[in-house]
Amino acid sequence: MRRSWIATAPEKGRRWLFALARTPAAGFFVGWLFAHMSFALPLKRLRETESLVAFHHPQPAYPVHILIVPRRAVPDLMALQTADADFFLDLFPTVQSLVAQFNLESTGYRLITNGGPYQDIPQLHFHLVSGAGVETGD
Repeated sequence: MRRSWIATAPEKGRRWLFALARTPAAGFFVGWLFAHMSFALPLKRLRETESLVAFHHPQPAYPVHILIVPRRAVPDLMALQTADADFFLDLFPTVQSLVAQFNLESTGYRLITNGGPYQDIPQLHFHLVSGAGVETGD
């Protein structure tokens, strides 16, 4: 598995990057990127719809680790509004198709979203994971 440049950066540099990524400005920028420039992001896309992008996590913590991100700036789950219904109408069929594609129903899977201090990047995203976590061992 190829490690990203962030994974190979010195610890102090990684802490600085993640601290920067947690700022409201970074959240706006990440949301803007997914809304307007997601085609230019170097991602291994698995699914794309009008409202979301699903891709392999660049720093996977599980044998199967897929991120599902809305194509609009949504800082977290608490910021969702009824106007975001199209995202949820795409989310669950997308998850079902990924579960089938990777045969996760037989091995087990989790769909996770983090919030508050557990959320590293201020852009709503879901993790579809399967297998034991690298860092947590769960």
